[in-house]
Amino acid sequence: MYTHSKKVITKGKLLSETGKALILVHGRGATAQSILELADHLPVQDFTLFAPQATNNSWYPYSFMAPEEQNQPALEQLDELVQSILNQGVKSEGLYLAGFSQGACLASEYATRNARKYGGLLLFTGGLIGQQLNTSRYKGDFDGTPVLITSGDPDAHSIALKQL
Repeated sequence: MYTHSKKVITKGKLLSETGKALILVHGRGATAQSILELADHLPVQDFTLFAPQATNNSWYPYSFMAPEEQNQPALEQLDELVQSILNQGVKSEGLYLAGFSQGACLASEYATRNARKYGGLLLFTGGLIGQQLNTSRYKGDFDGTPVLITSGDPDAHSIALKQL
């Protein structure tokens, strides 16, 4: 089992002032601090930013396509952060999730397992976790949540998927 420490870096205005939170989830080998740099390129001046840090800079030990029993992602850590934000009075419509690579996989898996009306989902080069999707886990309604799923061109992950 992969165990994660609980470290979150915040940036921006106080949550009580903004009422909007953007959770930025870094990719494998990166850091919470490095994903916060993305904020310099986004219109997020009126957000409170949260960037959790993965233990050993990895949210789960293997590829997102590895069998689930070998690959337990840090969904609990992300859920604790989301619940903490919601418990501070932020409505789910004021909660945005963004991730890159492994962080995009974690964010998409979390959001899909906990579907609700979010402020938005920004998923850069990632997808749902596992070789086979267990659709019984995916319940709820995104209720018009704006979603952007994108990757680079050419993107090594997309190329590998096309070859399967």
